[in-house]
Amino acid sequence: MASSNHTLCCLGRLALFGFAMIGGAVRAEVKVLFKEPPHSYLDREPRDRFATLMKKVEKGEAKVEIDTSSDRAFLISFLKALDVPISSQLLVFSATSLQSEIINPRNARALYFNEDTYLGWVPGGRLEIIGMDPEYGPMFYVFDRLRPGRVPNVEKSQKCFNCHAGSATKHVPGLIAESVLVSPAGSSLETFRRDVQGHQIPLEDRFGGWHLTGEHHLRNTHANLCARPQGGSNQVIKVMPGENWDINLHLLPTSDILPHLIHEHQLGFENRVFQAGYVVRQLLNDGKGRLTKEGEAEMETLAKDLARYILFADEAKLPPEGVVGDAGFVRDFARNRVALPNGASLKDLDLRTHIFKYRCSYMLYTESWQALPQVLKDRVYYRMAEGLRDTDTPADISHLPVAERRAIRAILKDTLEGLPSWWR
Repeated sequence: MASSNHTLCCLGRLALFGFAMIGGAVRAEVKVLFKEPPHSYLDREPRDRFATLMKKVEKGEAKVEIDTSSDRAFLISFLKALDVPISSQLLVFSATSLQSEIINPRNARALYFNEDTYLGWVPGGRLEIIGMDPEYGPMFYVFDRLRPGRVPNVEKSQKCFNCHAGSATKHVPGLIAESVLVSPAGSSLETFRRDVQGHQIPLEDRFGGWHLTGEHHLRNTHANLCARPQGGSNQVIKVMPGENWDINLHLLPTSDILPHLIHEHQLGFENRVFQAGYVVRQLLNDGKGRLTKEGEAEMETLAKDLARYILFADEAKLPPEGVVGDAGFVRDFARNRVALPNGASLKDLDLRTHIFKYRCSYMLYTESWQALPQVLKDRVYYRMAEGLRDTDTPADISHLPVAERRAIRAILKDTLEGLPSWWR
């Protein structure tokens, strides 16, 4: 994210000009100019959780008690107001975000999240919030630095687009996380992954520039490391949370493996959903409410990708011993679980061979999913149904055992609103 100082984003008109294959034919990808009609991102009245709460406060319909006595108290106030669990805390020390001048292995940035809101805070810095508008994706907000006794101003950010609407998110507003080897100053020395998000990324490519705690059982990891350039190579140094700073500056001493895994899954889901939504709305606009033959082919490609992601078709392998999640986060994550009478829920964790017991994303319950164009959702549901039937599943989505397919079908049928009438 980046601060809003009334400076317009310098990205200008953004477009997707790459090429892709459909049915063996080469096609130019759809141009999406997210600031222009039919999207008009900058002109929309935001409907994310943060914006909605602030509107209610202004109208006197809600009251938020904000403690401005310290940075920690201010942060806790907003975590509580936005229903974001403290147990979701992740710590990142690479200088790859807005407040890069104060982020390094001696002053880590903390991230907190729920299904639709992300908060970032670094000691001595400003509070950043990303709220997910159901239709148009991330809305970026940055507070002024706290002055005790005064509630700081907050503004929508546009300079965040320099990173959050680039190649990593296919040039529409999205979420990013990088994995880099950093210097003691926090600058990047080597990149392990960039421009891709999601649960398919091998664990050995993740976590560079991040702290990682808990029973993750990873033998080879980029986590908790920085390096000094020396003699043409990088001398790697181990850096544990709180080793180079007062850990009490943060709300918790942890950056647990389970919130890391959940966070990565959500980033991949949100980016795919919003990018697909932008493209399909553009196609419908270009076709005056109808999809051309080429538009249908494009949407089919998007639907196939979404269905595979929702059903964890390419999920990265966990360590042979599995992982153990922080008990506090396990409890908080399950607070809003939607379950059948027998207790089965898409939020049920496995953590031995896969993240979830039933490999179908709980993010289907979010407004981000529900707000997608219906024509696109219907195609995704059709592709999912193909992968969840007992027999004759397409090879590219046939990874689930029959018993798990049946369980997922039952959960979706009884708990998910908006399923097509033909769903079984």
